[in-house]
Amino acid sequence: MGGRLALPAATGVTAASRFPIRHAVADHMLIDMLVVATVLAFLLGLLAQRLRLPPLVGYMLAGVAVGPATPGYVGDLGLAQELAEIGVILLMFGVGLKISLADLWSTRRVALPGAIVQMATATILGLLVGRHLLGFGSKESLVLGLSLSVASTVVLLRALEARQMVDSSAGRLVVGWLVVEDIAIVLAIVALPAVAATLDASGPVARDLGPTLGLTFLKIAAFVGLMILVGSRVFPWLIVKVAHSRSRELLSLGSLALSLGMAWVAYSVFDASFALGAFLAGVALNGTRLSASVAENSLPLRDTFAVLFFVAVGMLFDWRILVERPGSILLLVSIIVIGKGLAAFAIARLLGTSRRDSFHAAAALGQIGEFSFVLAGMGRELGILSAEAHGLVLASALLSILVNPLMFHLAERAAARAGEAAPA
Repeated sequence: MGGRLALPAATGVTAASRFPIRHAVADHMLIDMLVVATVLAFLLGLLAQRLRLPPLVGYMLAGVAVGPATPGYVGDLGLAQELAEIGVILLMFGVGLKISLADLWSTRRVALPGAIVQMATATILGLLVGRHLLGFGSKESLVLGLSLSVASTVVLLRALEARQMVDSSAGRLVVGWLVVEDIAIVLAIVALPAVAATLDASGPVARDLGPTLGLTFLKIAAFVGLMILVGSRVFPWLIVKVAHSRSRELLSLGSLALSLGMAWVAYSVFDASFALGAFLAGVALNGTRLSASVAENSLPLRDTFAVLFFVAVGMLFDWRILVERPGSILLLVSIIVIGKGLAAFAIARLLGTSRRDSFHAAAALGQIGEFSFVLAGMGRELGILSAEAHGLVLASALLSILVNPLMFHLAERAAARAGEAAPA
């Protein structure tokens, strides 16, 4: 549920070398990136909507257009990564403002086992497909499977917001599911280097792996406890004090400082993710009389940076792999969309969730995104994941994001046929 986007292997091509008719590149790189990304995203998003496609298709195509795999201007991938991270933070802060801890706690009987079983299912399917059908080794197939197991926060929340479902029973369920996935995948990221070193040595599991994971989990638990016990009392008081200044811009700035500050503290001090810190900052403000005003003031920024997230995803994509490995990509997309979707539906139904909410959970979780890039990038840096496997993960992520709106549409139709259509 958030985390740094992993950049592909260096291509040796920079914005300056591919687009030489420019001046003071280093001085205006951020402005160049923002201007080109927002203008292209607007134009292609508008075109996609005219063609009755989701606007996010246009946003991702804008990223492909300024990425290193296409000729012409090449945007700065590092800046795109940072801008996308801000989008994740602001989105999770907004969700926290709408969902209380009581709402999340009410979903624990489904969200906790559901997330664990679904992630295990996707990992095992990816391991088997990678090992026996794609010809990868065991370690590479394991990292491949893990990369397919975790859903994209931004894609899921944008889909819920577009359908006004964030505060619905299905919305609360999948957000609780995401929180569990977030903690699990943070632990996986911490463990991956130690596991890789141990497997390379062909020895037993590293002795310090258990204590390392335990310490990370305790730090995350400490952060959650601190936010519940202290943040829920201090943050509302602080925002009320700011509101008494009767300055709307100070209220907006205070909200932004709170979301970004807590995201930074979670990541830098407690080894959690940026998204979890921002989410808990929003939860701490949930229920106060100013939470609606804070959410409204942060909406333009959230929407803008969410768009830049999709542009960053497009920049990571190399379209040539669609021609070189279409069958492999189809297999992985099937695991993400069908395998994960069916697993989510079956688990939710088995644990007593309504058919309608189960269909929505299946659609919402049948895609992958930012954490998949983190895992794949880490696997690449550790020498576990080949460039080919890394490219397959990125291509599969992009295609799963593209088909996600269709999956939501099918979920609504399936719920209607089951006699559980949404009320008017």
